[in-house]
Amino acid sequence: MPLTKLEHFLVLTADMDRTRDFYCTVLGLREGPRPPLGFPGYWLYLGDTPCIHVAEWESYTAHSRERNIPVSERAPGTGPVDHIAFNATSYDELLANLERHGVQPHRNITNPNGLRQVFLLDPNGVKIEINIPPR
Repeated sequence: MPLTKLEHFLVLTADMDRTRDFYCTVLGLREGPRPPLGFPGYWLYLGDTPCIHVAEWESYTAHSRERNIPVSERAPGTGPVDHIAFNATSYDELLANLERHGVQPHRNITNPNGLRQVFLLDPNGVKIEINIPPR
């Protein structure tokens, strides 16, 4: 049974709207359809893929515990997961958009193969890596 694709990340948060707005407004994802799961949340899409799921921490924890499903403990940033990564096409457009939204990224442009990387944090401290391959 080989794996076929990465499906999604779940971001647990105390402020679902702020988290949704960050991923949609700053990174360009869009809110899309989400089934009724028994706890509030958003599914944020990149193209046709709902790659970021957002849930309110307390209600998600209660829902999961009722079903004997383990839940991550609160930790700064992403706990044992270091970051999530996306690809982008325009380094300059990305930086301009981040600046418009007051996001201060960290840049790595010393990669010998020409790959440029930008690192930033979402409102919950989740580290995001954005890779812009050389043209």
